[in-house]
Amino acid sequence: MADTKKRSLDSDNGTESGPEKKLATGDGDGKNTKKPVADPGSEAGSMLVGFQTEKIMRESSREKNIFIHGKMGSGPNEGQDAVLILEKTPFREDSLAELFKTSELKLQMRNDIYSTYHMHPPAHLNDIKATVVCPATEKHIKKYQSQELFLIQESGEDYRNITLPYIQEQSFSVQWVYNILEKKAEADRIVFEDPDPQNGFVLLPDFKWDQKQLDDLYLIAICHQREIKSLRDLTREHLPLLQNIQQQGQEAIMKRYSVPSCRLRVYLHYQPSYYHLHVHFTVLGYEAPGCGVERAHLLSDVIQNLQTDTQHYRTRTLTYPLRADDALLHKLREAGRF
Repeated sequence: MADTKKRSLDSDNGTESGPEKKLATGDGDGKNTKKPVADPGSEAGSMLVGFQTEKIMRESSREKNIFIHGKMGSGPNEGQDAVLILEKTPFREDSLAELFKTSELKLQMRNDIYSTYHMHPPAHLNDIKATVVCPATEKHIKKYQSQELFLIQESGEDYRNITLPYIQEQSFSVQWVYNILEKKAEADRIVFEDPDPQNGFVLLPDFKWDQKQLDDLYLIAICHQREIKSLRDLTREHLPLLQNIQQQGQEAIMKRYSVPSCRLRVYLHYQPSYYHLHVHFTVLGYEAPGCGVERAHLLSDVIQNLQTDTQHYRTRTLTYPLRADDALLHKLREAGRF
């Protein structure tokens, strides 16, 4: 029996980034950083000129981001619906000296030993990361709107009778995932690859990480096998794949970024935001969207559970949040599961 508990939306229940297009980036000099923003005369540099804001879908003062629904005002997508996500980039330790030297301070308040200022750094030290989804469908727009959440308890029977038919009926596209696996897109972003068709995977930075500092390190391992949709499909036969992702993924991150395995949070989502098995690697201390207990399953726990019971994830009740407008929530409600 599926049960729900009403919850408010918070960052722990954020959705994963898909292959949305990144526009504004910094001009950092570290390895694996993004390229500088295109000059104002280029398509990338001018495509937000005339952007027409229709609605602020949500914003967070804590996470320093804002989600905007609007229409493109120029370029090849002029007049089309778009979702624009603006996010302040984190501070970088290697730029602090320049920040202190070149920024302008304006006093706002002074009281005894306390003083508050407005700080105006130069443009290259005041980056805003911009993500554009265009053309944006109604599904994209709903995805980023602030909504109430409901906590679902999905039994193995619920999955087989309701969730799996819903997934198959929707035919969610993962072509962008196949493009990565086939090196048709983002090949230059791949940090590590094991090409084995059964136990291999590619490891690359998640789009939420700008790769300029390690405080918010975030990488994704995408398996080469295409038949595994989610945690629900895993059995003991997949242990070599999972153990390989865990071991080689951690080794690759240590080699590339000098972050040891004891400082990594390695987990899977259920429900995932796309139905092709992938594993998240984030650094401890970074509260990545979706790393909360209601959605994240530590890979080490998944491996141990499958070693104990090969049918563990096919039979057990799994808990996860769904947004109020999620079609799966409506399917569960229609089936009388809550």
